[in-house]
Amino acid sequence: MPRNNKVYGPPASKGEAFRSLFRVLKMLRQFYPVMLPVTLICILFSAAVSSIPAVFVQKVITDIEKWSATGDWNAAKESILPKVGLLIGLYVLSITAMTLYQQLMAIMTHGFLNRMRCAMFDGMQNLPIRFFDTNQHGDIMSYYTNDIDTLRQLISQSVPTMIQAGSIVLFVFAIMIYYSIWLTLVVLFGVFFMMMVSAKLGGGSAKYFVRQQKSVGQTEGYVQEIMNGQKVVQVFCHEEQSKEEFNRINEQLFEDSFRANAYANALAPIILNIGNILYVVIAAIGGAMLIGHVPNFSLSGMALGISIVVPFLNMTKQFTGNLNQVTQQLNAIVMAVAGANRIFKLMDEKPETDDGYVTMVNTTTDADGNLIETSDRTHHWAWKHPHSADGTVTYTPLQGEVTLDGVDFAYEEGKPVLHDVSVFAKPGQKIAFVGATGAGKTTITNLINRFYDIADGKIRYDGININKIKKSDLRKSLGIVLQETNLFTGTVMDNIRYGRLDATDEQCIDAAKLAGADDFITRLPDGYNTMLTGNGANLSQGQRQLIAIARAAVADPPVMILDEATSSIDTRTEAIVSRGMDALMKGRTVFVIAHRLSTVRNSDVIMVLDHGKIIERGNHAQLIEKKGTYYQLYTGAFELD
Repeated sequence: MPRNNKVYGPPASKGEAFRSLFRVLKMLRQFYPVMLPVTLICILFSAAVSSIPAVFVQKVITDIEKWSATGDWNAAKESILPKVGLLIGLYVLSITAMTLYQQLMAIMTHGFLNRMRCAMFDGMQNLPIRFFDTNQHGDIMSYYTNDIDTLRQLISQSVPTMIQAGSIVLFVFAIMIYYSIWLTLVVLFGVFFMMMVSAKLGGGSAKYFVRQQKSVGQTEGYVQEIMNGQKVVQVFCHEEQSKEEFNRINEQLFEDSFRANAYANALAPIILNIGNILYVVIAAIGGAMLIGHVPNFSLSGMALGISIVVPFLNMTKQFTGNLNQVTQQLNAIVMAVAGANRIFKLMDEKPETDDGYVTMVNTTTDADGNLIETSDRTHHWAWKHPHSADGTVTYTPLQGEVTLDGVDFAYEEGKPVLHDVSVFAKPGQKIAFVGATGAGKTTITNLINRFYDIADGKIRYDGININKIKKSDLRKSLGIVLQETNLFTGTVMDNIRYGRLDATDEQCIDAAKLAGADDFITRLPDGYNTMLTGNGANLSQGQRQLIAIARAAVADPPVMILDEATSSIDTRTEAIVSRGMDALMKGRTVFVIAHRLSTVRNSDVIMVLDHGKIIERGNHAQLIEKKGTYYQLYTGAFELD
């Protein structure tokens, strides 16, 4: 199925962006109902203490002015020293609070990211195969790296800084209003100008930060794709074309990142210098008001004097400085929201639906010869079918009879892949599908597994509609060996046991012998304990395929699907495997997809597909006698694409 290379983009609207941000904060509150309020209290306390020096300076200057007129400096000391002691005590408490909230934030941040990654991975395991067929794997990986990292910055840095700096702005603003409304209005005028500049530059940076996140995903997707196909790239000498394509994608990432950071980096110095200008303006206006004896208008009722103008200058610096911090964090928040939006879209993907209620169970027979369920692995399987109408339960022996009746299917609406396909596989039969690439051979096996659901028709397993069978049980009954092998990091034994996790070492070795893999495995440096990494990069393609066949053998399923299972094995190895495969297929219903027609000669039924339709069916002798498409393929008159 072709990929559409879909990359989840930025939030579609401001409303969606806010919803993503609030969703992060809501989840944080749910995960840490105690830690979060304690952290918030510590941040607010630290912010309040940071606002106190202006009040302290005003009181000290007032005391100095008062006692400079009388010359009673001892009284001044007695008044000032307790204030200094109180301020020092508050700073000690503030340092303690800051240390505590930073520790708590570290715990919450990494704990939250751990839960998010687990939630993403758990949800991803339940997604339909269609999702992985239509999304670049590198882009999916980007959710776990780049997008998660933006959340780390959001929780550990941006949100705490926003709260602390925003609280200081509010506290300082309240103190400024208390001391002088006129000077506060001047500050507000300057702040209004700052906000206009921030909105202009911040809007530009937000747009490009969102594009940057999208470009990162595209870049990682392309790198992953090229790494997987590096041999193909070199075989066809496409190195230069790969470089050109990567440079194009990387140039787009550079462009988006450059523009995002250009806006962001220009914002900080502009805001800082506006703050410096505002500082000078406040000093000039405050001095002019003192010289002109302009009456002060304030909530405190105090006359305008040095004791108000001097701390007001410091408050102006503090006010604009923290406001600058708030604007700086907005860019990080925008980028984090873009990452959060991508993550939540992944988490909100609809999981694979499963309405099945028929399950596969081990059975034995009682004294009367009736099937009864058992917890022991008896190798006698049955479909447990509960009937809601009367509450009874029936057991249907699992024999491996699979039928497709008039099946139609399309990966994309309006582009049918299968047309009126009917297949009747009796228990123990070997059914082979042959045909050109894209004829629909693998699609049929995907439908039997219910990786995709059919558009029309019926698929029955032992007479039961597979839609009624629980997907996990359906797939447990089907062993599958794919053309493209996938081995996992671990020992050879671990990879074979992946077919059935409760299999013993002896059972895994027997499965390897059955598949013809034991000979080469015992010659590996550590035998069955040899470590495999990088999808078995230290093995040949044929050896990897043999391990995959052994993995299916140890699962001991009633039905086997072999999708080009011997395509990567040489002729000599194929002869070895064929003997094991014959033993493996004995007594099982087997579906075989093969380009090598020699591997399907002994099939009970061979079906020739062309453009999603079955055009011929019969055994080898019958099809040869017909001298149709199969005959021409077998004799070499036609070749499979």
